[in-house]
Amino acid sequence: MSKSSALLQNLALLSESIGNELSEAHYTPPPQASNVSIKSLLFSLLTSNAEFSSETDVIKAKTRDFILCCGALASALDSAYDQLSWIPSSLSSAATSALKDLAVAYYDSFHGGDETVKIGGELELDLKFVPKEKRLVVEFMPQVLPLLKDKIKESSIGTADDISAASAGVPVAYAMVAAYQLRWLVTQVDYPYLGRLCALVIPSALTALDHWSPQVKGQGMLSFIHLAKNVNAAEIGWYEDVILDACCQNIASSEEIWQDVVEMSVLLVTFTQRSNPRSPWYEKLLNEMLNHLERQPRNVERRVVWLKHIEPLFNSVGLILLAHFRRFFPLFFRWMHADDDDTVLLVLKRIKTILRLTWVRSSPYTESSRLVDELVTLHKEAALRVAREDIRTLILDILFLIQQSRGSQFEALWNKHKEDPDLTAFHELFTRKDVALVQFSSSAA
Repeated sequence: MSKSSALLQNLALLSESIGNELSEAHYTPPPQASNVSIKSLLFSLLTSNAEFSSETDVIKAKTRDFILCCGALASALDSAYDQLSWIPSSLSSAATSALKDLAVAYYDSFHGGDETVKIGGELELDLKFVPKEKRLVVEFMPQVLPLLKDKIKESSIGTADDISAASAGVPVAYAMVAAYQLRWLVTQVDYPYLGRLCALVIPSALTALDHWSPQVKGQGMLSFIHLAKNVNAAEIGWYEDVILDACCQNIASSEEIWQDVVEMSVLLVTFTQRSNPRSPWYEKLLNEMLNHLERQPRNVERRVVWLKHIEPLFNSVGLILLAHFRRFFPLFFRWMHADDDDTVLLVLKRIKTILRLTWVRSSPYTESSRLVDELVTLHKEAALRVAREDIRTLILDILFLIQQSRGSQFEALWNKHKEDPDLTAFHELFTRKDVALVQFSSSAA
């Protein structure tokens, strides 16, 4: 038996094994998508009988479809999407294992000892240190990603009108599954190899971001998050502005993907604009985010996500943050007294970062007594909080920064509180010129 025939037989056995497990999985299409069967779609990828002119073409086509099937099944491990949640974890694990087995057989048959992979017939990558299953994914990306991009695009719309009509023509469930496949495939490739595939990955991920479905958008965002962590800025090349514009357009897209869009936007803008703190993209993204936060300042999840992920952007912008004080501090003053400790701790950390980066430059929010007064009030409120020690430590650190930068101005602001019996210990600390920040923090703790 030739190596090609042996590989086809191996592929048939693996497809049969996955197909048997797939047939046993209980599947009921969701009521809103009763005309769609994802299970049938996955079966079709295992049982394609299309005719080709050569045995090599048959192997390539069947391998491509098997990768797509395994990608969909494996992506269900971390999916809450109802069209994939029916897939048991055992089947996801079996698909991952089957792909490894196929990769071993594929490279034994087609490449022998050669560990160089050609991408699209031109680009060569030396993948000798990459596991064979990931090597297989890299090699088939030029065939697989355009298919997924087209599948996502089929149910997209050109305008914001008539989403339901677009979805009626081509069920959006297919685009959602394609987006999950896309994200899974992209996240199988790491640095330094992913950067060589940007011309393939970025257009597909942008197509997902342009889709109207939050589920599809979310998978595109996760793809970009992985991309930003595994490529060099130069490898993104001329896609930079297109990607950052897509980030801006998606800031207010949907509450369920708010965390993804914030994390993606902060990563990408700091990654691509790191050497230019005056880049207009910083201002555009900050304005879009602040607009969204100001619309619902009481939304706990929204503010906590933003406060968790925004620090790298602050560090990149530095002194330019002064231009945004008029919008930051009204939100910060409100959030400092929120009911949840997470918000209070995070907002104090971000205030500390801002004051450190701007060294409390002239501003109505830091020169007036408002910030000091709010911190004093919060120090008293903290007595009833679970995280009171951490909150008070951060308050003391911030007050120390203000004292060190404003000198006599701070003393004038603090004098109005010196008779407060709850702040006696603080007053003694602030009148000692030789006390270090570490000592301050340890005393407050």
